[in-house]
Amino acid sequence: MALLHILPLNVTVHLAESAPLSDLEFELKDRDVIPAGCRAGACGACVIEVLKGFGCLSEPTERELELLTFLGYGDGRFRLACQCRINGAATINTENLEPHF
Repeated sequence: MALLHILPLNVTVHLAESAPLSDLEFELKDRDVIPAGCRAGACGACVIEVLKGFGCLSEPTERELELLTFLGYGDGRFRLACQCRINGAATINTENLEPHF
């Protein structure tokens, strides 16, 4: 099982190995943890900041990195939750991550 710690909620969730972070909506049904948009890595609604365990997430695609850079999140700390799969333990921040157009 993979462990994902979510700030600022201060909640830890167990996910299956290689599970997409979009599975959080099923694990935390009563909470809007990560905004969802297209779920295809095209809109940028689900930007998260990875605080720990970046290496426990799947590698970002070139397309994802281009969109993050376009949105102002190109410094390597951010991912699109819909594009991440977790393998291990990670900590993410979901607060104050509005697009920087």
